[in-house]
Amino acid sequence: MAQRGDITVPAEESDLLLIKPLGAGQEVGRSCIILEFKGKKIMLDCGIHPGLSGMDALPYVDLIEADEVDLLFISHFHLDHCGALPWFLMKTSFRGRCFMTHATKAIYRWMLSDYIKISNISTEQMLYTEADLEASMEKIETINFHEERDVMGVRFCAYNAGHVLGAAMFMIEIAGVKILYTGDFSRQEDRHLMAAEIPTMKPDVLITESTYGTHVHEKREDRENRFTSLVQKIVTQGGRCLIPVFALGRAQELLLILDEYWSQNPELHDIPIYYASSLAKKCMAVYQTYINAMNDKIRRQIAVNNPFVFRHISNLKGIDHFDDIGPCVVMASPGMMQSGLSRELFENWCTDAKNGVIIAGYCVEGTLAKTILSEPEEITTLSGQKLPLNMSVDYISFSAHTDYQQTSEFIRLLKPQHVVLVHGEQNEMSRLKMALQREYEADPNNDIKFYNPRNTHSVELYFRGEKTAKVMGVLAASKPEVGKLLSGVLVKRDFKYHLLSASDLSKYTDMSMSVVTQRQSIPWSSSLYTLQLLLDRIGGAGTVEIFEEGKRIRAFNCIELTVDAKIIVMEWQATPVNDMFADSVLACVMQTEMGGTNIKGTTSQSKTDRTHFKECLLETLQDMFGESCVPKMFKGDILPVNVSDKHVEVNLETMAVTTTDDENLRQMVTTTVQKLYQALVSAS
Repeated sequence: MAQRGDITVPAEESDLLLIKPLGAGQEVGRSCIILEFKGKKIMLDCGIHPGLSGMDALPYVDLIEADEVDLLFISHFHLDHCGALPWFLMKTSFRGRCFMTHATKAIYRWMLSDYIKISNISTEQMLYTEADLEASMEKIETINFHEERDVMGVRFCAYNAGHVLGAAMFMIEIAGVKILYTGDFSRQEDRHLMAAEIPTMKPDVLITESTYGTHVHEKREDRENRFTSLVQKIVTQGGRCLIPVFALGRAQELLLILDEYWSQNPELHDIPIYYASSLAKKCMAVYQTYINAMNDKIRRQIAVNNPFVFRHISNLKGIDHFDDIGPCVVMASPGMMQSGLSRELFENWCTDAKNGVIIAGYCVEGTLAKTILSEPEEITTLSGQKLPLNMSVDYISFSAHTDYQQTSEFIRLLKPQHVVLVHGEQNEMSRLKMALQREYEADPNNDIKFYNPRNTHSVELYFRGEKTAKVMGVLAASKPEVGKLLSGVLVKRDFKYHLLSASDLSKYTDMSMSVVTQRQSIPWSSSLYTLQLLLDRIGGAGTVEIFEEGKRIRAFNCIELTVDAKIIVMEWQATPVNDMFADSVLACVMQTEMGGTNIKGTTSQSKTDRTHFKECLLETLQDMFGESCVPKMFKGDILPVNVSDKHVEVNLETMAVTTTDDENLRQMVTTTVQKLYQALVSAS
């Protein structure tokens, strides 16, 4: 459940999930979304803006440090989603890993090659060269649909998005929080692509496109009939029909429709259809290679004949190879007519009323395709000349983006806690957000929050989960008991915690256990007995354990001291606690060296002093527990004490108290012995 957390903690422990559009925030174009969570930084798409050129077309990547990005996912091959990738991979300090599907990588190479050629014509401000594009291929890794990968603790999986061949939605899981990024997707199956899949896992956060806002697409059959009728009308009146498309994507859908329609209408066989793209052959080869990534209809048809081997369509490399002598249909790139062959043909044909242009895909603000939809009286050519716009302009959307009904159904099936809208013009996105909020405000079963951030503005979400540690190794050998403390080394790996014994570290991790032994030799001429008394005064009776009278003792159960001639040697295993004890022992050693046996309270106890302490202790314990519990006479230095069938023994030499019966009784007697001893020593 999302909660507000403490953002002052280290990034890898923070509960804050940041989602920041560097592009496609209340706009269409230059898709680039940054995710930051648990110290991981992920980039979703890296596109350019079709309506801008050069550096202006890039996302706002100057707001991040490229070398901090761990993973980069590309959803599909359209320029507004991958056009800036060669620049980001080759011209920045990015050192992370980049993933896309096999088909996307194959088509990306040729799409961007075409973009470089067009850019070279239309702008001097080149973002990258053909050599940069070629070099970027080596840095791109591929992922299969439904293949689960784990990189640095980030788990991810690709699902079919249905938008274009190879388009993927990415499900990303970080520390148990699941984020689904749709990229561009369509839930409607068309002639060659399957519909977007419903992921098996339910995401906590859905980042989805909002291109068409609250619009609802017309039925596929109605759309196709309107399209073919319009094409036939233009060519039968002696006109030229221009269909601006991108070399790959919707072009293949329109080619399938036109080829089938021409086959069914023999009277049109004399009118040529041209697929005008320098990438035509390469692109179709890629489509024929990835038949298995398409829908069942295409896969069944390929067994009979290849649907992408067209009977009525010819490839056209460029305007130099085109004989403009009569009615024809030309599909030319790019789809928004910023430059290139589609722009040249439009400028040649726009003054003739018999001609027509059909805009078949989404158009971004600032492009010629968007401008002519408002039917201006004249247009401006690339050379700056003004020309009258007499040709007919029609818009029939074959854009495989989700509409309102599909988006609403998709959200209802997934039931995410949060929905972040991207890739939509400001007004369309706002209308979609309000419509979705109205849809769910009266639904008590679903509390879904909707967001539509602008570029560079972050959505802040908090996810706090319970932190649990898995006990492994020898610590897990015995069944856990309520109230029993477990002590070990807490190991964190990929957002998971494990509790291990130090001896198991090398078995379950890449770490090993090392022990540092500290040894210090100090010139010394004092008495070990004096040092023992001084240490007992600091830590209480029992602080010192005697191994060899006058030669070797242990203090605080961790510091060993050995006298060798005029040297005293301190030795201990280095830990923060042991080091603190070692400082205290060293201070006592130096004090005895400087003060000798003249330190108050450290003079050797006489037999009378020892007897006096013994008598006082007997009286004190008898007062506490009763005379029957403590014997009046006993031999040696061991004093037995019996209280209600519980037995403890006091060593009057070392002041140590031992028992096998009752720890509380032992602690009580120990405190009494120490307090009495310190009181008598101070008095002396």
